[in-house]
Amino acid sequence: MTVRQLRERTAESEKITINLGYVDLGRIDLLVQEGFYSNRTDFIRTAIRNQLAGHSAEVSRSIDRHTLELGLREYTAANLQAVRDAGERLHIKVVGLVRFADDVSPELARQTVASLTVLGALQASPEVKAILAERTT
Repeated sequence: MTVRQLRERTAESEKITINLGYVDLGRIDLLVQEGFYSNRTDFIRTAIRNQLAGHSAEVSRSIDRHTLELGLREYTAANLQAVRDAGERLHIKVVGLVRFADDVSPELARQTVASLTVLGALQASPEVKAILAERTT
């Protein structure tokens, strides 16, 4: 008799371990016993999903765009306003030249650029450069 594996199974979740106090554990067990949840794991997964749903706006706002580019990258006020309006921040990584157009205000640069790495040259107004200096790695 030949046994063949049809397909390799991949993990669909990650196992974690948590420590709970006895009172909290007892309350969870009571809810399970009363039929609100099928087991402790069901309760914990539901609680985590509810917390994540409650913080979804914060999670969305904290998503940063990371880019690595080679050559010339130019940012205009319109580009940066779109980033700000989307609730995002930029982590700029360029090998070459980064240019901030003259219409980019220091405040707009402060609001939209989380970090800046330039291996090459940076062109911007002295005021924008001053703001970006604290974010340059």
